[in-house]
Amino acid sequence: MVIRTMQIEDWPSVARIYKEGLATGFASFETDVPDFDTWSAKKLNFCRLVITKNEEILGWAALSPTSTRMVYKGVAEVSIYVSKRAQGKGLAQLLFKALITASEENGIWSLQSSIFPENKSSIRLHEKMGFRYLGKRERIAKTIEGIWKDNLLYERRSDTVGTA
Repeated sequence: MVIRTMQIEDWPSVARIYKEGLATGFASFETDVPDFDTWSAKKLNFCRLVITKNEEILGWAALSPTSTRMVYKGVAEVSIYVSKRAQGKGLAQLLFKALITASEENGIWSLQSSIFPENKSSIRLHEKMGFRYLGKRERIAKTIEGIWKDNLLYERRSDTVGTA
């Protein structure tokens, strides 16, 4: 396995994996994969990672800013997706460890995630990676089918960044 910085030419594979996640109905409120420019505009320029085996992209991770205000420059929201056929093999954990390291190298002191309660594997992964449960936002948004959804809030604070 190799974890490396995502390149623009990786987008078709990243988009395919993202589409697989969206198809589950509990990975995101998004329903369609945007084009690269739209996706990229919502992500931080650093901490865009892919995990590969034999040069095939099997997963990706990226961070989004939680606010444009400078006081929150060290707070980011996690996106992490692994191809359906590569799930359950520890790739998400490897990718997550690399994302945490890269985030701290870039001054991020707090990582956040909003997870659907149905996404049990994501909850377990976040807890394994040192995230703590903060609470539940009830009926925070409606799906395009008109179904109200809850989100569970998780946070991981860096032990090294933002401690002084």
